[in-house]
Amino acid sequence: QVQLVESGGGLVQAGGSLRLSCAASGRTFSTYAMGWFRQAPGTEREFVTAISRGGGSTGYADSVKGRFTISRDNAKNTVYLQMNSLKPEDTAVYYCAATYRRAYDYHRGASEYDYWGQGTQVTVSS
Repeated sequence: QVQLVESGGGLVQAGGSLRLSCAASGRTFSTYAMGWFRQAPGTEREFVTAISRGGGSTGYADSVKGRFTISRDNAKNTVYLQMNSLKPEDTAVYYCAATYRRAYDYHRGASEYDYWGQGTQVTVSS
């Protein structure tokens, strides 16, 4: 099992930046593919970005491509989400997730993930 704890959320003005972190417990972090999802009030959880266990394969939602960057440090058991040029529509609770299934690749579907963090709020003001 793995436990995930997100941090780094907050309030930022449009055009600003934030970096989210997701710290994982356990010593097998490098065997998990990781993902970031977000959920705004009244909407379904949506895919943001994901990364394979080794970091060599990444994917992004079209809405964040070119603005957000996912990375991971397996020595620190942490995955990061660098968010630049933030927009009000990026406001949501951001969740990180982990899966050991086919972890050599990244995954876009929420149902493909086995473990989830509690989320961190990101609010972008206009």
